[in-house]
Amino acid sequence: MSKRARNDAGCDVDMTPMIDVVFQLIIFFIVTITLDQEINEDIELEYAKHGPIIEKELERSITIEVDDRGHISIQNAQLSLTKLHSIMANRTKKFGEFPVYIRADKDTKHADVKSVMDICTDVNLWRVSFIAMNDDKS
Repeated sequence: MSKRARNDAGCDVDMTPMIDVVFQLIIFFIVTITLDQEINEDIELEYAKHGPIIEKELERSITIEVDDRGHISIQNAQLSLTKLHSIMANRTKKFGEFPVYIRADKDTKHADVKSVMDICTDVNLWRVSFIAMNDDKS
C-alpha cells in the first residue's frame, strides 16, 4: 500500500517513486564510501625518510598489499600467488606496462615480498616501487 499526499490543488500524489529514489541514493552513497576504504589498516609500514613522496598514484597503477603473515591482497581482496599472476598477466596484456606499488608490513618476510616481485618480473613489469612512511610516528 502506498502513501498518498494531497497537494495544494487537492490531487493525490503518489510518494512511492520518491521513496524509491531516496533508497537508491542511500545505497549509492554507502557503496561509494566503502570503495574509498581500500587499504588494509592492519599493515604497519616501515620508516624510510629518504624515499620520494608520492602525492598521488599514477594512472593505471596497482597497489599490492602483503601483510605480516604473508597474505597478498589487492583492495582488501585476498589472493593466491596463482590468482595474482593471472591478474597481473591480464592487466599487462590490456594496458602494457604500468607502475606497481608494493605495500608490505614492516614485519613481512622478504620471501613473501620476493614472490610478488617475481610475479611482476614474470609478466614483464619493471616499474615496481615500495610504499613506506616518510615520518617516524612510532
